Amino acid sequence: MRKAVFLMAMTLGAKGILLEDLTWQEAEKVLTPSTVIVIPIGAEAKEHGPHLKLKNDWLLAEYLKREVLKSADVVVAPTVNYHFYPAFVEYPGSTTLRLETARDLLVDICRSLARYGPRKFYALNTGVSTLRALKPSAEILAVEGITLRYTDILKASEAAEAEVKQQEGGTHADEMETSMMLFIAPETVDMSKAKKDYHPGPGPLTRDPKGAGVYSASGIYGDATLATRAKGEKLVRALTASILMEINELKAEH
Repeated sequence: MRKAVFLMAMTLGAKGILLEDLTWQEAEKVLTPSTVIVIPIGAEAKEHGPHLKLKNDWLLAEYLKREVLKSADVVVAPTVNYHFYPAFVEYPGSTTLRLETARDLLVDICRSLARYGPRKFYALNTGVSTLRALKPSAEILAVEGITLRYTDILKASEAAEAEVKQQEGGTHADEMETSMMLFIAPETVDMSKAKKDYHPGPGPLTRDPKGAGVYSASGIYGDATLATRAKGEKLVRALTASILMEINELKAEH
């Protein structure tokens, strides 16, 4: 049944299939109960300091999506470019959905596609705050017999990060994130504007030195000056391997 669509994918040198490239008749053939649907999530309007683009997370999601398509027999849904990013709203251009909206967005996407057969979904997640919305999404869907797994990006790259990390701390537009972009999209990185901006504490980032939250005039949380392409390659390859492992584990579940 899936022969024609697989031939299309093989022509592109991929094992996976992009849902958006199919007709509804072709989609009907590949959306089966055994199909794993991958849903990339990457902000396309979220601050990443003065040296990285607002579309940083979207670029990462698109890169990882391509890697998944090469290696996994899955159907990849269109990338979700808005989600739950409340920590960055003081920086112009940054967007966030309400937690409930982000939660329901993934629930509705999965429910829509599940009606055609699939019961297994994997959110290829490139954010950290997104986890707060993905957890309740998964809980709601589980009650309906639909499985939603998702990437915990910090855990997925934890071992590789421990090998390359030099900064004293940070998690945003920092040594790690900047290194990954130097590997996957170096043309989007301006290292002349990279800096260290690290004032540890609880809460969202704030541009106000007297404001509630973690002060960061630049929008960086960490030390972006320590970033290198070599570090980024190690981090990205480890992250990719972890994602593929989680997808394969989901495929094997009964």
